[in-house]
Amino acid sequence: MASVEGDLQMKARVMTEVLPYIKKHRGKTVVIKLGGNAMERTEVRKMFASDVVLMRYVGIQPVIVHGGGPQITEYMKRLSKDVQFVSGHRVTDTETMEIAKMVLVGKVNKEIVSLINRHGTLSMGLSGDDGNLIMAKRRLAEDGTDIGWVGNVASINAQIIEELLTYELIPVIASVGTDEEGNSYNINADIVAGEVAAAVGASKVIYMTDVKGILDSEGALISRCDALGCRSLLQSGAVSKGMIPKVESSLAAVEGGVESATILDGTVDHALLLEVFTNEGVGTMITDQEEEA
Repeated sequence: MASVEGDLQMKARVMTEVLPYIKKHRGKTVVIKLGGNAMERTEVRKMFASDVVLMRYVGIQPVIVHGGGPQITEYMKRLSKDVQFVSGHRVTDTETMEIAKMVLVGKVNKEIVSLINRHGTLSMGLSGDDGNLIMAKRRLAEDGTDIGWVGNVASINAQIIEELLTYELIPVIASVGTDEEGNSYNINADIVAGEVAAAVGASKVIYMTDVKGILDSEGALISRCDALGCRSLLQSGAVSKGMIPKVESSLAAVEGGVESATILDGTVDHALLLEVFTNEGVGTMITDQEEEA
């Protein structure tokens, strides 16, 4: 009996401790980027969905942006399509773009929506093609190589997202954009998340991946970093590969008015709740405020 009472008291303390964070975030929009690598395990996807639903029920307005690079690669191989990258960007010819849309919009997006909607009619799936949500412009590789239907964000139609939030729905956005001629573009989901966060005036953007965050030269986690420090890390080469677009997008978001951006390991149990409802959080938090010496 004593053990049961102790467990109940512990649960009560936890609920009391999260109250200030519920009050802090209630009514605010939080953009969450779910990465392809962080989505591969079924149990991680289910936990993510339940965490997002909990956030919604306590008054936070989540907006989800997702990619699906590993899934696109898997389907390209199934269809005997060569997978090519230039400077880290997938070479996207017309056929590859069709596969990317099939996977991102038709499969990954619907799986996330379905997992959330197991808890009620709570979410709606979108791609950048819908209502010209994400207008895109062609992006070349760093060396000027044309890599096909790969884009950058030209603009975000924030009204569509805001309307869904008004109806208490969770937008789930696939990182596909369109241009004025109706051409579709594959856009890095990190970039989309930062642009969406700035466009809707989010208080926070969270990048869920499969690494702890930004690491220093000795492999230790950098828990907080200001914009100036992050730019120094980028210029020094300390940030590399897949972390580069996350840091660049984080900087664009916080310099665009978002209070903070966090890069964290989404495979950690309830990482999203730990980030939002605890003081310590997890991962690396980036702000536009200069860190005190």
